[in-house]
Amino acid sequence: MNTRATSRYPTAFAERFDLRLPLVQAPMVGATTPAMVIASSNAGALGCLGAGAMTPEKLAAQVAEIRAATSRPFGVNLFVLDSQAVDEAAVRRALDAIDPLRAEFGLPPGRLPERCAPAFRAQLDRLIALRVPVVSFTFGVLDAADVARLKAAGSYVIGTATHVAEGLAWRDAGADAVCAQGAEAGGHRGTFIDADRNPLIGTMALVPQLVDALDIPVLAAGGIMDGRGIAAALALGAQAAQLGTAFLPCAESAIAPDWRRRLAASSDTATSVTRAITGRYARGIRNTLMERLEAEPARVAPYPVQNALTQELRQAAAKADRGDYLSLWSGQGAPLLRGRRALGGAAELVDALDAEWRACANAVSRIGMTE
Repeated sequence: MNTRATSRYPTAFAERFDLRLPLVQAPMVGATTPAMVIASSNAGALGCLGAGAMTPEKLAAQVAEIRAATSRPFGVNLFVLDSQAVDEAAVRRALDAIDPLRAEFGLPPGRLPERCAPAFRAQLDRLIALRVPVVSFTFGVLDAADVARLKAAGSYVIGTATHVAEGLAWRDAGADAVCAQGAEAGGHRGTFIDADRNPLIGTMALVPQLVDALDIPVLAAGGIMDGRGIAAALALGAQAAQLGTAFLPCAESAIAPDWRRRLAASSDTATSVTRAITGRYARGIRNTLMERLEAEPARVAPYPVQNALTQELRQAAAKADRGDYLSLWSGQGAPLLRGRRALGGAAELVDALDAEWRACANAVSRIGMTE
């Protein structure tokens, strides 16, 4: 008997976390809030918190906030970062390009903060202690011992892969699943093998290759904006789709109003992949900040130094609601937002995606029955 065909869950991943539909709300640093995670999880998706920039204390506080408002599974994402020596000459070169932009906001000349990013090992130890249902990682791969520690704490471990070698690395480390991040995805690229070459493999090509190469679940991310995309991801062999850009306009999103307006007005050619803003390749809507910093590529410091050096400028731009100087992270599917009626919160979006995905699946079933 085909038990999968009679199950109310479309995939084993959805069944494991009792998901109403095979949907993960992507963890997006600077945009995802506890309210978004709560709403997404309560609506039947897997809500995920982008905690890569959080101190261990803030991480614990936001996890507590989520747990107080939902009994449903949820996830937390961290950036895998090694401590690096700071090149003072690189900092000076970067500030020579950034300081004129700071001056436009009345900010004094910049300086390197005491810490460019939270200490990853402290974040990881706190995450293990919190015993979060799902944990995911970007920018690197954990060693097998750390994966084992997370699993012993009851966490389901998801790694990010932008090409097959990275998926194999996460499988060998003991990950439970891999998120295939296609080139269409908004925000930072998760690449950690051959990162300097910036491999940009599209979701349609990447997902089936990872499905064929791995014996663990694969999630699909990048360019997926609606129920059609979710159905397509499953047809390629993915066990769930991870959507980020689709959630940016939601009421619970923390992005600035001008960022929302630019998302709504974006075209299919509006985004580019750049390392000029943070020192690491990321996809966003082209704007003045991107273009002015790209004009002097030799002055761009590596991540997380460049990210730290431009942070105060971007914070000032957010307060002034000036999108020209924000990091407008967005996937290539953003123009599809115009085809969706105005929605309020994340729960309404999950409802709409569920209806769309089921309608698409039913249509495919009807086609199959007529053949």
